[in-house]
Amino acid sequence: METRRRPLRADAERTVRTILEAAERTLAADPAATMEQVAAAAGVARTTVHRRFATREALVEALAAWATEQFHQAVESARPLTSPPLVALHQVTVNVLQVKIGWSFAMSRTAPSDPETARVHVDVLARCDELFRRTREAGLLAPDADLEWTRRVYYALIHEAAEEGREAVDTGDLGAIDQLAARVVDTLLHGVGAPG
Repeated sequence: METRRRPLRADAERTVRTILEAAERTLAADPAATMEQVAAAAGVARTTVHRRFATREALVEALAAWATEQFHQAVESARPLTSPPLVALHQVTVNVLQVKIGWSFAMSRTAPSDPETARVHVDVLARCDELFRRTREAGLLAPDADLEWTRRVYYALIHEAAEEGREAVDTGDLGAIDQLAARVVDTLLHGVGAPG
């Protein structure tokens, strides 16, 4: 009996992920899309979507929670506290851009008031601050660099790169995210002015 339940659980998880991925694509293209349109995009019956998510609001909430977890994993998988600072900075940037571009609708719906979202953002903020501290100690940032300002500039650069990245990904430019990440890191570390 134990062996029968595991495949069903994995199958149910795959179905939920398929629905969430389809919801992201559908709602990113049309924020007013219906549950029926999401079901069609997922290739499942409308009743399957309703069985997993009682209302459209529940689906959007689940999508935002999923995106928050993807965001957290994107930062964690770059090993920001143990990888060499420059490597970690580039990999965090690539990973976060992938999430912000791939889950743009869901990322725009994450509510800071949600306790889990707030927890994830506090954790990411702490890891980011530590990464910038390590980056400064490695001599990649000026010794007197204001790390809070550095983080805020970095977040703004990520936001702009994600906006540009959506267009590049839509046109099929598969190397766009890596190039944008390199541009973000280069701009953060070297600015845009002529060398002094």
